Amino acid sequence: MRNHTLLTGFILLGIPQTEGLETLLFAMFSLIYFFTLLGNLLIFIAIVFSSTLHTPMYFFLGLLSMFDMLFPSVTCPKMLLYLSGQSRAISYKGCAAQLFFYHLLGSTEGCIYSVMAYDRYVAICHPLRYMLIMKPGVCVSLVTVAWVVGSLHASILTSFTFQLTYCGPNQVDYFFCDLPAVLPLSCTDSTLAQRVGSINVGFLALMLLFSVCVSYAHIGIAILRIRSAEGRQKAFSTCSAHLTAILCAYGPVIIIYLQRTPNPLLGAIVQILNNIVSPMLNSLIYSLRNKEVKRSLRKVFHSIILAVQK
Repeated sequence: MRNHTLLTGFILLGIPQTEGLETLLFAMFSLIYFFTLLGNLLIFIAIVFSSTLHTPMYFFLGLLSMFDMLFPSVTCPKMLLYLSGQSRAISYKGCAAQLFFYHLLGSTEGCIYSVMAYDRYVAICHPLRYMLIMKPGVCVSLVTVAWVVGSLHASILTSFTFQLTYCGPNQVDYFFCDLPAVLPLSCTDSTLAQRVGSINVGFLALMLLFSVCVSYAHIGIAILRIRSAEGRQKAFSTCSAHLTAILCAYGPVIIIYLQRTPNPLLGAIVQILNNIVSPMLNSLIYSLRNKEVKRSLRKVFHSIILAVQK
């Protein structure tokens, strides 16, 4: 970021066309955010404290739960503050940090989805070699690559956005600092930054979605070759939750960044689904459909109750 900018901060105008609904939105988003944190925290605790869940599949699921706590925390607390009647101002560096961490966590989580799809591919298509292929070192390396990709992606977008000059106006017509809302405020030509942002986000999302589709194409072929109906149902049940979560994650991203003429209200609704609702749904999807997670949670609660009684 260059020091020649004349602005010291921005004003977040909030969700478009929702004037007068602040109290209702505050109550609704507070509940969603609370259950998002609670649900994903319970899954994370169950995986950490249950030795039976110390497998590659649950290692990645634990990471996903951690991301689903961090990702909405980039935008939701500030939104809840101004919905409660407090200041809508955000500092220049705070805006840059919000944009950076939003894309860092979002793109890294997208990479984790692809890694989880590959994990399911190995488990179903190469079950006898699963533990040999998905060794702890391999799992850590895949997660490291995901972090590197996310860091590079977020750094490129943030640098292109905040190397521009911002000298007014300072009102961001959105509920957080993101490329489509911040770039139009630049005093200089932002065409290059807009193109880099759209290409970068769109290309990364499509590549990750393509990798998921390739993995699940092989999985689908393998499931169809299973002779017993019970075996096919069991194999499909291990993947259905992951597929549902992927659809909830990638759909909003593609809609937002690949539309030619951005619609502020549509963009805000889709971003809310992506930022707040999807992380909450992930915790419900993985906990309600996973018997091992529910069993581990019951054991954890039972241990806590016994410890309190003593």
